[in-house]
Amino acid sequence: MPDPLLQVEHLTTVFERAAESVAAVNDVSFDVNPGETLGLVGESGSGKSATALSILRLVQPPGRIAGGRVLFKGRDLLALDASEMRRIRGAEIALIFQEPATALNPVFTIGDQIAEALVVHRRTTRREARSRAIDLLQAVRLPDPDVRIKDYPHQLSGGQRQRVMIAIALACRPSLVIADEPTTALDVTIQAEILDLLREMKRIFGLALLLITHDLGVVAQTADRVAVMRQGRLVEIGPVRAIFHQPQHPYTQTLLTSLPGGHGAC
Repeated sequence: MPDPLLQVEHLTTVFERAAESVAAVNDVSFDVNPGETLGLVGESGSGKSATALSILRLVQPPGRIAGGRVLFKGRDLLALDASEMRRIRGAEIALIFQEPATALNPVFTIGDQIAEALVVHRRTTRREARSRAIDLLQAVRLPDPDVRIKDYPHQLSGGQRQRVMIAIALACRPSLVIADEPTTALDVTIQAEILDLLREMKRIFGLALLLITHDLGVVAQTADRVAVMRQGRLVEIGPVRAIFHQPQHPYTQTLLTSLPGGHGAC
């Protein structure tokens, strides 16, 4: 087996309140292997998004990372200085946000926003960036990419905006993409198209995917392994088929009973 691409070791992230610290991520450990899709699943408030933000060191006050290590290609991201971390974000680890309407800048065209990702990380010149942006929009199956590149986010549908977010995430050919509830705001038909696109992009670009979702159906269709979070803790992790057919933790069993047909659905 190759070395893990990402190793999260005893990660703890807390949010300060007036009289106490509340652990949103509590002693969490898992790894993601090259080319693998790991589904991180749990109900709202379980700590999934806080885990993603902690990996990328994007936790905002009053939150703070209180302990643990996040090893990416053997380097502890929590020990890097701010400039080194900025070089990794977007270029080597990319994040797809849950709601592209708020993640995209409304005053810049989508072409400019893709180009910016390329130029900031010195992957191309500004002159070449437009051509690269069109190629990326074509890769994520946005119709008429040479025309839509001039559009602003409000001119696109929810599914089209999510395709733009995926294009931005893939712009610098990262090794790892973290997708935080990438289909939650979309209708069922568009959800299926976006999941299919993520699978295709993972295969074409050879990337690993950390897929964060509360939807076990999404995990069943997409992930190789699944990690289950509850109240900030990781309660179970294993291959998707094993978790779906023989869940060990009572919380996982409860989640699976909520699926149509029970936990034999995988």
